[in-house]
Amino acid sequence: MALGSHAIGLVGCGAIARAILRACDAGELPVTIAGVSSRTEASAREFLATLKDPTPFLSLAELIERSELLVEAAGGHVVPELAAQVFAANKGLMVISVGALLEHPDIAETARVRGLPLLIPSGAIAGLDGVKAACMGNVSHVRLASRKPPRALEGAPYLVKHGISLSGLAEERELFRGSAREAARGFPDNLNVCAALSLAGIGPDKTEVCITAVPGLQRNCHDIEVQGEFGLLRVHIENIPSENPKTGRMTALSIIRAIRDMADPVRVGT
Repeated sequence: MALGSHAIGLVGCGAIARAILRACDAGELPVTIAGVSSRTEASAREFLATLKDPTPFLSLAELIERSELLVEAAGGHVVPELAAQVFAANKGLMVISVGALLEHPDIAETARVRGLPLLIPSGAIAGLDGVKAACMGNVSHVRLASRKPPRALEGAPYLVKHGISLSGLAEERELFRGSAREAARGFPDNLNVCAALSLAGIGPDKTEVCITAVPGLQRNCHDIEVQGEFGLLRVHIENIPSENPKTGRMTALSIIRAIRDMADPVRVGT
């Protein structure tokens, strides 16, 4: 997908969107931001006022009209309706809250049928190019083990449902073991990585996920293991949290690079 001027529309103005805006403002991204839409208008406008190159705050309808690609950075709850509006306008969509695509597979199907871009960045993990290649052959398993500080997991629906409190946790505790689909549903703000991994590989029901809370841990750690006829792939990532403890810095960098690559005719990697 080639990007022209006034091409990118940001839906949301949290940690990820702000990192994209700062990169554009610093001249690190060869694209122009058409505008920002956010449910927290006051704080969004306050941040936008700090940029050297002013970015307009727009209604969602205006943002879709002015953009070639909409970047969702507002949470999984907005994805189904946002996708419907974006695709109705024949525009492309980049989804950061990847777990929503597991709950709403019709979004990907609509994009395929209509020939519209639906982009899913790697986010907080690495190695999806290798996973995609490996899964072209026979694979025996794809596993993800995520270790996070308790503050990064607080308030997750899975913990609320099971009455699990992480307050005062003194030693590491395994919280969840199951499929990527179940993990994405139970930890929607924490485990977009498992959704992306499952979509790149053998699917959300066959991808195995383990989540552990580790007191004193300063980084969000992910270990991926894939075994198959190709051999063995292991990837270890230690992600420093952003201003939002649930989001690692690598996530924003991945999205910035994905946008940059769309404007570059030279492509490296799968």
